[in-house]
Amino acid sequence: MSKKTYPLKLPESVKHAAARLALQDGVSLNQWIAAAVAEKVGVVETAATFLKARAGAAKPTDLLYYLDRARQEAPGEADRIDGPETRPAGRPVKARR
Repeated sequence: MSKKTYPLKLPESVKHAAARLALQDGVSLNQWIAAAVAEKVGVVETAATFLKARAGAAKPTDLLYYLDRARQEAPGEADRIDGPETRPAGRPVKARR
């Protein structure tokens, strides 16, 4: 396996947390970070492959058929990202396009 060096600058809090976790795992910080990056690469690539296969031949514009037929109403209280205390009264809900 070929290895390359890469100067990595981390926020101090992240470095301390990673060092603590590496110590708990009984590995060096370098090994722990390399494993964490490899894990993230695997997750992202797997998700991309899955979503691409799931989408098939669909194109983003194919979704417009369904969006055009969706009801134009505000989301219910349980479906809102921002609660009523942060939403200005009477703010219209924009349809997504």
